[in-house]
Amino acid sequence: MKKIIKYVVLDILRNRILVSYTVLLLVVSMLLLCLTDNGTKALLSLLNIVLIVLPLVSIIFSTIYYYNASAFIELLVCQPLRRTKILLSVYIGLALSLLIAFCIGVGLPLLIFDGSMTAVLLILVGMALTVIFSALAILGSVMMRDKARGIGVAILSWFYFSLLYDGLVLFLLFQFSDYPLEKPAIVMGALNPIDLGRIIVLLRLDSSAMMGYTGAVFASFFGSVGGMLTGFVLLLTWMIWPLFWALRRFNRKDL
Repeated sequence: MKKIIKYVVLDILRNRILVSYTVLLLVVSMLLLCLTDNGTKALLSLLNIVLIVLPLVSIIFSTIYYYNASAFIELLVCQPLRRTKILLSVYIGLALSLLIAFCIGVGLPLLIFDGSMTAVLLILVGMALTVIFSALAILGSVMMRDKARGIGVAILSWFYFSLLYDGLVLFLLFQFSDYPLEKPAIVMGALNPIDLGRIIVLLRLDSSAMMGYTGAVFASFFGSVGGMLTGFVLLLTWMIWPLFWALRRFNRKDL
């Protein structure tokens, strides 16, 4: 596994797209942190970038890389290696490369120019979302044999979690506003990793106006610290289950 992970990481780190992505994150982070007088505004701006751009790049890049490496993966499957180790190695290499890009582009500027607990939480949320959407990309790629369909599923998944989900939640909350919706709101918030990341950071910032209904329920139901811990536990669950189903499907798949 170490050799495969090393090969995947070195192969991806030489990719021009990943280098451009790292440089772009670094430039934007430096501009926001250096040119904005209010540190909270800079953190909120970076939070929006982390919640929108990071999942998109993670899921699209991981999907495309998996399909481009399909011949390499088939070659490894022909060797006396367990399929679980092969897919895990590819996934770890992908996630590790994207994490390196994020830590250089966003993590280092935050630690150098801010260094607050909120900045650390933002870095942890960004790392969690990178791992989660890389796992979702692997799951979708394993399930879809056709590359065009796999990329389409990846784009639709990002669109659902980033934009469509909030609209559906607001619609349901409006339709059933006459009923107690605190517990259903917590469940709905747990079903979206992007929403969970947003709630965790905003709970630390205590920006109740930007948390939305689900974030306000998390704060009132669990308290600030309890809400953040619950959010991270739920994010950990999101890291595990897509990879578990991807490994299960890959072990049974006829390549």
